[in-house]
Amino acid sequence: MLRSLRVRRGGARLRAVALIGIDGSGKTTQAHRLADALTAAGRPATYHRNAGGRRWLGRLAQRLGRPDAERLVGRRGLLAVESVLRWLAIAAALLSCLVTGRTAVMDRYSACQYASIRAHGGQRWERLARAGYRVFPTPQVVFLLTVDPAEAYRRIERRGEDHETMGWLTAADTAYRTLPEYPSFVVVDAGRSPEEVSRQIQAHLAEWLPAEDTSPVGGPAAEERRADPPAPAPRRWLAWAQARP
Repeated sequence: MLRSLRVRRGGARLRAVALIGIDGSGKTTQAHRLADALTAAGRPATYHRNAGGRRWLGRLAQRLGRPDAERLVGRRGLLAVESVLRWLAIAAALLSCLVTGRTAVMDRYSACQYASIRAHGGQRWERLARAGYRVFPTPQVVFLLTVDPAEAYRRIERRGEDHETMGWLTAADTAYRTLPEYPSFVVVDAGRSPEEVSRQIQAHLAEWLPAEDTSPVGGPAAEERRADPPAPAPRRWLAWAQARP
């Protein structure tokens, strides 16, 4: 699939990569690693955390004596806040990408919001969210990091920064797998060590990149590469828009 994408898009420059998946799948760790690896390989990249504010709302709820964010603002309120905050975060990340010409490495993207809505059982809200998020171009590569919900639960408990229930993690895992976009995702087994997951992600990108850049990301030839000079923002936006499926 990645080879066909490369041919179809005529070797277009890598502009955006998204990492999605349930909490505890390692998205943030891998997104940071990927941004660093791409930059070291001569393709300057910037990490963007497109959070929906769920963790922040959960902490606020606990301070106010509520068990979680949904009990604080209600299911509809939570979905509305998440959708708006994530939309703003993605918009800011894309604008930054256009201005700087750097590759945007997205820690979460629109599919995360669709999955969150599905896991909450808000099909009507998903239609509204899709209408609002339609203005954003699809990242050239979307990695879905998959991990057993039980392992994700253990990871979240170990880091001790927040808490998720097994029921929520299982529902979110199912939601990602039932999204209509699922066939286009590059599925990565995130149950392995962080180093193995990084190698798997970088191998996929090495296949996607144009022929002259197919040596491993961050490999020996990286020092000899130089990033393409950024084109004016309107031209970059036009090229990206034309590349959308």
